[in-house]
Amino acid sequence: MAFVIEMLNITKEFPGIKANDDVTLQLKQGEIHALLGENGAGKSTLMSVLFGLYQPEQGIIKVRDKEVVIKNPNDANDLGIGMVHQHFKLVHNFTVTENIVLGYEDTKKGFLQLDNARKRIKELSEQYKLRVDPDALIENISVGQQQRVEILKMLYRDSEILIFDEPTAVLTPQEIQELMKIMKRLVSEGKSIILITHKLNEIKAIADRCTILRKGKYIDTVEVKSTSNEVLAEKMVGRKISFGVEKTPAKPKETILKVEEVSITDYITQKIVVKNVCFEVKRGEILTIAGIEGNGQTELIHGITGLKPLTKGKVILKEQDITALSIRQKSLSGISHIPEDRQKHGLVLEYSLENNLILQNYFTTQFQNRGFFKFDNIRDHAEKLIERFDIRSGKGPLSQVRSMSGGNQQKAIVGREIDRNNDLLIAVQPTRGLDVGAIEFIHKQLIQERDQGKAVLLISLELDEVMNLSDRILVMYEGEIVGEFDPQKTTENELGLYMSGSKRGKQQ
Repeated sequence: MAFVIEMLNITKEFPGIKANDDVTLQLKQGEIHALLGENGAGKSTLMSVLFGLYQPEQGIIKVRDKEVVIKNPNDANDLGIGMVHQHFKLVHNFTVTENIVLGYEDTKKGFLQLDNARKRIKELSEQYKLRVDPDALIENISVGQQQRVEILKMLYRDSEILIFDEPTAVLTPQEIQELMKIMKRLVSEGKSIILITHKLNEIKAIADRCTILRKGKYIDTVEVKSTSNEVLAEKMVGRKISFGVEKTPAKPKETILKVEEVSITDYITQKIVVKNVCFEVKRGEILTIAGIEGNGQTELIHGITGLKPLTKGKVILKEQDITALSIRQKSLSGISHIPEDRQKHGLVLEYSLENNLILQNYFTTQFQNRGFFKFDNIRDHAEKLIERFDIRSGKGPLSQVRSMSGGNQQKAIVGREIDRNNDLLIAVQPTRGLDVGAIEFIHKQLIQERDQGKAVLLISLELDEVMNLSDRILVMYEGEIVGEFDPQKTTENELGLYMSGSKRGKQQ
């Protein structure tokens, strides 16, 4: 079978790092080819080379047996290559149609002609069953529908080779099933797909072959049907991975956190984004709040930790009402917080690793005396955490955090917050965007915290994480708790129905 794309011996360097080191990838006509690797393995860089966003230092690219130079994304589009990026490239206050024709507009005497485009978009969405309203504004449609707009954008440009970069990161289980059907339909119509992912179950469900990268180097290309998840994971991280989360049944004790009738109003839109939420987290359990992104989980955690004011309600920590305390006072009263956005709320990117590891307690006598830092103590503290949590970086404690990979930035935050040894650990999407090795490590840390008698409040969008780690599950939809579940007695599908608002249980 002929190859439609051949990337041969590609090397791409950035200052001080080889992101791709002599990598070869060959895509057959009509196949779904997965590109698998850890964070920082070079997957997105390789696809950015194919899409013309980067130029390689070495290697050649062939499209349909013909050697090509792809200088920019327009060249890629002309060759029939399209890409759905991990973070969608859509203009939120434009309609679906306006987004799809952007850069390919049909004009008459300087006026935009959208009628033909709208007709073609309707035909394409019917042909590929990509149900989406051509006149809807992007800001008013769901994330799953926005992804369909990105796919239609490629089809509108007659792309034959489609690159999907981590396409399921923000979708519900039902939307993931729908996307897989769409991908199979695209392939049956003669398209060829490259799927960047680190979710092994998705590769098994949909891919024909899989190319594995590790630390920028090509490791292997395998037939997916005849390769187990264990083998894929081992090739990806270079060691054996345990998939089952090993944990004993929870032994919950007294209540550590009590959230009573909490409501929060968004000060910009003036909409109530959290409505009368009540729950308790006990010592020695992991309580998970599951839900699709944007249903009030972020605001709820901001309300508990002090980043947002409550419109009404109370937050009680170890029988003390902490609602009116400042962020620092809340933190010092016993809350460790792994935030959702590691770069925005978790780290100061320009600071060194050692300085980031004392952000929560630099003012204590351990690290300062009358306003002067104890630099030896800061260095010792950093080295201890680097070793304990396997935080990898170029210059150890002196590394600038901006230069570290996402997985190691996350390990730095997890290490800092766990080391503070508080009674309550709030972990918001602690494994978002991480590979199986880093996920396994962080899961073990959370379970260890629970087993040492801490109360763990986990917010997660990953349903397998929710099912594996939780002792109790609450589902949040449109700012309300719509159901409580025992992970032993529920299914991912049932949770998905509650998360999408199709079903509702009684309010807690």
